[in-house]
Amino acid sequence: MQHHGQTTRRTFLKGLGVAGAGALALPTILRSGALGANAAGKKLNIAMLACGGRMAQILPSFINENIVAVCDVDTRQIAAMKKMASEKHGEGGATLAKATAYDDYRKLLEAEKSVEAVVIAAGQRWHVQLSKAALLAGKHVFCEKPMAHSVAEAREIRDMGRQTKLATQIGTQGGSSDTFRRSMEVIQAGKLGAIAEVHCWINRTFPPSTTVDMNADPIPEGLNWDFWCGPCQVLPFKKYYIADVLKVGCLAWGRWLEFGDGHLADMGAHALNLPSRALKLGAPTRASVQVSEPVKDSYPSANTFRWDYPAREGFGPVSVYWHDGPKAGPPEALVNEIVPGTYNKVPGSGVLFAGEKGLLLSDAWGVGGVVKLKGEAKCRGVNDHEALKSVPVTLPRTKGHVQEWLDACKGGPATFQNFGLAGAIAEPAMVGIVAMRLGKPIEWDSDALKAKGEPQADALIHRELRKKWL
Repeated sequence: MQHHGQTTRRTFLKGLGVAGAGALALPTILRSGALGANAAGKKLNIAMLACGGRMAQILPSFINENIVAVCDVDTRQIAAMKKMASEKHGEGGATLAKATAYDDYRKLLEAEKSVEAVVIAAGQRWHVQLSKAALLAGKHVFCEKPMAHSVAEAREIRDMGRQTKLATQIGTQGGSSDTFRRSMEVIQAGKLGAIAEVHCWINRTFPPSTTVDMNADPIPEGLNWDFWCGPCQVLPFKKYYIADVLKVGCLAWGRWLEFGDGHLADMGAHALNLPSRALKLGAPTRASVQVSEPVKDSYPSANTFRWDYPAREGFGPVSVYWHDGPKAGPPEALVNEIVPGTYNKVPGSGVLFAGEKGLLLSDAWGVGGVVKLKGEAKCRGVNDHEALKSVPVTLPRTKGHVQEWLDACKGGPATFQNFGLAGAIAEPAMVGIVAMRLGKPIEWDSDALKAKGEPQADALIHRELRKKWL
């Protein structure tokens, strides 16, 4: 029998739905099965991969489907989610409470043949690996952000997402708001004129970068710590790695660069979404970063990343910035444009497009966009601004982020936030992390996945993965 984690070319092609060895290098992934003529009204058979705090937050959006299986490497989280579901979520919660529980996603995908779709809310280190496994098993996939934990992972899932006919969706919920899509239409209609820079920020901070504590805490009963670390190196267990996000206000494990990529990956996945989509950015040609202290094993306390993009069809060169830390925000000149008359102070998070004809500002999710054109005293909403009324509606409006994915699983329109797009948007962030870890700006060759003239970057671009749990 083939060992888990070892995939032959024949097995790989079979999983993708392609029989011949002469197929394309990354052939089309086929749907696992037709749902029938009444697909729109049918409940999906869903499996939930990871049962922690984030899954509890998004669970209400899926609870009216048929949740038949759940999986987590921590049995305590499975028990807690089942209990919560049975107490708070009615008939759907009762169904989830009876769902078959697994401690290994591979066993679930092998045994649960009726599963049509999976929802993934594990940590960043697991997102591409679990998504790949589910797609290869013929399942539709909804995965929480961040999409990837390296440049190579971003490219791999981007290519799989572009090839698949399965429904994929990344958890950047702002992209399914009307104001996000209206902001895209306004920008692409040229109402702001040429845009030379975009600033994204959130005023969250971690303690200064430090080294990993090699003194282990006792591993809680029920937690498979080795499996939790998964494709990453096994660090000595510390209870703060698994601190409840609802209590600490951020991803505790996400501070540690072995497991995640800090605020850039976490909130940057939201904030970089609107610029990437609206300006059709593609890949940057240069990335640089200013950090608040030397980078050790954890994400620094304050950072400013910058990516430079060449001219594209319909758009000139542009620089995109990501700022985090307690004083994060756009440059003072832009602050003076947005604060008087509209805000009392700089918002704690935002995305700001600086155009020759005006500004567009949203929150970090790309939601609630407001515009201030040249000569105007204050900002007005993208849906209400009189000067924007002539901009045609070109993008579809949806019933909601998760509903869009559920409809696509049942044969409806394709999702707006699919893996093909999400992987491409994750690439610049991961390139920024490479520059941060190297401690120098890099010239980026996206086609070759290379930092020009920096061979030492290769190990950061292609992170070495442990295969034990893959």
